[in-house]
Amino acid sequence: MAPDGTPVIFVHGLWLHADSWGPWVDRFREAGYSPIAPGWPGDSSTVAETRHKTELVAGHGIEDVVQHYAGVIRGLDAKPIAIGHSFGGLIVQRLLGEDLAAAAVAIDPAPIKGVLRLPLSALRVASIALRNPANRKRAVALTAEQFRYGFGNAVSADESAELHERWTIPSPGRPLFEAAMANLSPGSPAKVNTANSTRGPLLVTAGGKDHTVPAAISRSTLKLYRKSPAVTDSKEFPDRGHSLTIDHGWPEFADAVLAWLKSHSL
Repeated sequence: MAPDGTPVIFVHGLWLHADSWGPWVDRFREAGYSPIAPGWPGDSSTVAETRHKTELVAGHGIEDVVQHYAGVIRGLDAKPIAIGHSFGGLIVQRLLGEDLAAAAVAIDPAPIKGVLRLPLSALRVASIALRNPANRKRAVALTAEQFRYGFGNAVSADESAELHERWTIPSPGRPLFEAAMANLSPGSPAKVNTANSTRGPLLVTAGGKDHTVPAAISRSTLKLYRKSPAVTDSKEFPDRGHSLTIDHGWPEFADAVLAWLKSHSL
């Protein structure tokens, strides 16, 4: 069991609603944690409402999201364990590097500043927003076909279609533009304090079949932490794609995260 009531904050990435963390919230609560899964700024309380009110989502960037979650954390009784997927993985690294979280799990995280080479599959997914400069101020949605390539390629076509229908929402295009320009911008919001020597433990995961954040990105991210003596661990799941937090295999993955937390007495 976790230390009594240890707070956990789940951070979703682009194109998934916070409710997609529901099974994780239940599992972590059963394990003794006190979990919450707030949405991004502009997200409505349900998938359907968020799809309907896309104007509320549009225009938010990485810094907006970081400050949104920082505000949530300030309302907690203690520093939480921050667990984020995709762009949420970038966000939790920001929170950990700024000493706002006690530990973090970055699940197949979007590239932070300093990751220089992006595999073609990652560029293909990012181009959904980047091909039109106007998308920087818009909300962008995924078609079922785009979701199949970017998220559901490691599951059946039927499961991918079901996940797309159940959990996807339009998301702001701005974070993708900010990430694309990160290495050309000294003040990029994608910059993480990777040299922080006093931060809590960090786990970075990779899915071997992930098209959106291929394992090469997670490996490059890990290299950026080499100068910090703080705990930085990694774990790869060779047969998993980007849908690993929501598809039929999520329990095994969630249990691996819980085991890592336990190994560090978190």
